[in-house]
Amino acid sequence: MKKEVIETNLAPRPIGPYSQAIKVGNMLFGSGQIAIDPKTGELVKGGIREQTRQVMENIKAILNAAGFEMNDVVFVLVFLKDLSLFREFNEEYGKYFKDKPPARTTVQVAELPKGALLEISFIACKE
Repeated sequence: MKKEVIETNLAPRPIGPYSQAIKVGNMLFGSGQIAIDPKTGELVKGGIREQTRQVMENIKAILNAAGFEMNDVVFVLVFLKDLSLFREFNEEYGKYFKDKPPARTTVQVAELPKGALLEISFIACKE
C-alpha cells in the first residue's frame, strides 16, 4: 500500500522530523498534537480546557485534510502532564466524540514540548 503524507496549514507545522499524519489505505495515523495555534505558532493561553479544545481542533483539521472525520477515529493516546486535570480534560474531549467514542489510553508524563499540558495522537479508519 502507498504511504501518503498529510499536511495542512490549518494545524500546526511539525516542530521536528515527523509528519502531521500518514495515510495508508483506509487508515490514518496522526502524530501527537499539542495546543499550538496554527495561526501564531504559539501555545494557546489558558488552562487544560483551552488547550484541549485547540488540540482537538488541530486533530479535526488534520482529519479533514485527509478526507476523514472525527467519527472515523478508532484510537486515541493521551499524554497529560497532571492526572488531576483528567476531569476537566475529559469534559472538553467528550464534546468531540458524542456517539461511539474511540478506544483511548491516558497516561501522565513528566514533561511535554513547549510546556504543554497535554498531547494527543490518534488512529482513524474509514469503512
